[in-house]
Amino acid sequence: MKTHPIQLSPSGLYCPAGDFHVDPWRPVPRAVITHAHSDHARPGSALYFAHVDSLPLLRWRLGEDASLQPVAYGERFRLGDAWLSLHPAGHVLGSAQLRVEVGDQVWVVSGDYKRDPDPTCPGFEVVPCDTFITEATFALPVYRWRPTAEVAQEVLDWWDSCAARGETAVLGCYALGKAQRLLAELGALPGLRGRRVLLHGAMLPAVQIYREAGVAMAATEAVSEQARGRELAGELVLAPPSALGTPWMRRFKAVSTGFASGWMRLRGNRRRRGFDRGFVLSDHADWPGLVDTVLATGARRVLATHGSTDVLVRHLRERGIEAAALATELGGEN
Repeated sequence: MKTHPIQLSPSGLYCPAGDFHVDPWRPVPRAVITHAHSDHARPGSALYFAHVDSLPLLRWRLGEDASLQPVAYGERFRLGDAWLSLHPAGHVLGSAQLRVEVGDQVWVVSGDYKRDPDPTCPGFEVVPCDTFITEATFALPVYRWRPTAEVAQEVLDWWDSCAARGETAVLGCYALGKAQRLLAELGALPGLRGRRVLLHGAMLPAVQIYREAGVAMAATEAVSEQARGRELAGELVLAPPSALGTPWMRRFKAVSTGFASGWMRLRGNRRRRGFDRGFVLSDHADWPGLVDTVLATGARRVLATHGSTDVLVRHLRERGIEAAALATELGGEN
């Protein structure tokens, strides 16, 4: 009986043949990181392998003393008896899928991924494999994404309507990936010409890293740099969700709040969270994207993790694909 190249250990996904972990949730000697979100890149490991574009983000996330080994997309490297390579995941800057080849078995750990175009990072690359480990964050048929340019235009129209009412438009979005994608998409709209977006302080480091990587985005300024007492009516402000509903919001006199996330596909989520507007924008694959990706890999076996795994597993089994859920501690920004 063959031993699986990737196994679940107390510290996360582990490859015995190469003696490394993938996105471990506890410190380990050697870690391969799919991307820089905090649920996938955690501090304390002795050595990290990651795509070269994610290294500045990982230093911001893990600290300047973290030992990082850069890897290019498609570059084959060996750890023990395993051959590895990283391939674009289309999730955020530097995000990658991990291909692991041990003997005659090829496994792919997708990390988080999306299939929609994103001007801030390379698009997803289908990697043929025997076993595919896929996320299932939005693995319900109701989750289907519209073109991002249409969502960006909705945000601009909302901003304009807030300005007409003398309100500040405060849009909640995640500081890594979502904020930069919004800024890139807004910057491409003719209606934004000559305007700039204000940023909460938590947004500044990742936005600067993206700019230094050559990603074109709308002009920005920090909220903290605005003169005290200055009216910010008519401005668009991007802030992390954790800032909404805190004393930081008091500096805005009249305000309308929004949230950009795939979860906004369900109106009940917007009402429960108390946002005035919800914008459906996710850095994860929607239902058609998940199913199409699994089929495109040609994988005979699929393991689904973090999300509506049961629904995806049942659907794949009905299509004759061996599938099962894989319980991990991964999952987070959407």
